[in-house]
Amino acid sequence: MEVSVIVVSNPTPQRQLRTHRPERPVQRVLNSAEHHAWLARHLTDRDRWLCRMLFEHHVLTSTQIIDIAFTGRRAANLRLRNLYQWGVVHRFQPHRDRGSHPMYYVLDTAGAVALAREDGIDPKELGYRREREIGRAFSLQLAHTVGCNGLFTTLVHQARQPGAAGQLMAWWSAARCGRHWGDIVTPDGYGRWREAGRDVEWFIEFDFGTEPLSRLAGKLARYERLAGTTGITTPVLIWLPSAARESNARRALAEALRGLDRPARVPVATTSGDAAADPLDMTAPRWRRVDEPGAAGRVTLVDLPARWPELRSSAPGSGQRPTGVNPAAERQDLAPPSPMPPPDPVQPWR
Repeated sequence: MEVSVIVVSNPTPQRQLRTHRPERPVQRVLNSAEHHAWLARHLTDRDRWLCRMLFEHHVLTSTQIIDIAFTGRRAANLRLRNLYQWGVVHRFQPHRDRGSHPMYYVLDTAGAVALAREDGIDPKELGYRREREIGRAFSLQLAHTVGCNGLFTTLVHQARQPGAAGQLMAWWSAARCGRHWGDIVTPDGYGRWREAGRDVEWFIEFDFGTEPLSRLAGKLARYERLAGTTGITTPVLIWLPSAARESNARRALAEALRGLDRPARVPVATTSGDAAADPLDMTAPRWRRVDEPGAAGRVTLVDLPARWPELRSSAPGSGQRPTGVNPAAERQDLAPPSPMPPPDPVQPWR
């Protein structure tokens, strides 16, 4: 009996069979002046704000974008699909051994041009490079960036709820922090939260357990130097992935604090992903001063300043921007976007 053998060459990967990929004009069309003029009529305030957030924070997942800008997943997916087809954003989906990641979004060329034109900046002077943004899909820092951003998008989501008690007043990326203080120290982010008439600001260190604790503790000396240079004492909040990692980190941090000339200039508190039901909820009672015993308990974000009597209270309206020390940071740069989105579009999206 003769047996026929069918050889299948170049089989279609399973990933390509999952969903229809929307068609997109070629890059030459997306970069044309006609297309940019068309976008000027079709981009909403929320679209432009989202572009600013992606320029500032580099990459956001679809879930994070829903949290900060939309009220439902369907509306978000439809709008993000349009923005992708228009060349305003680019998207990718990282590989995962089990299950699937959400879509990850970065700023694309048309979105960057729209931002530059809106602020009267030559797009060439904006510092945007498409290859770099798309290359974030392969960055070893991708999980760290998205995880740290998640701390802040959770705050924005909480502040958007009806009757919310607090509001995120400022959110700076590590890149912006680096442009201002990078010659001394580069935090993973800077934030300011307002609740019940009180403001609390902080630098965040997001630890994924990938660097030696000695390196993390060594940053405290640089934060002490930054406080001395700027004359501003800002709490340093450190997020760690597990309770065990936090316990070990607290010992290393306490030893580093004892070695500082003026440890009061570096208020430090820690938390872990295990300290609250939501690993990324910064407002939960999850924070502990490094120099406090374990029995002291954990407190909420807004109650943290009370644990440092020497820390001057920051009154609302006293300024929502930390003092910079690097003159080069004042180049042609977009202002930090408001962390809170504009009102919902009045007209239906087109």
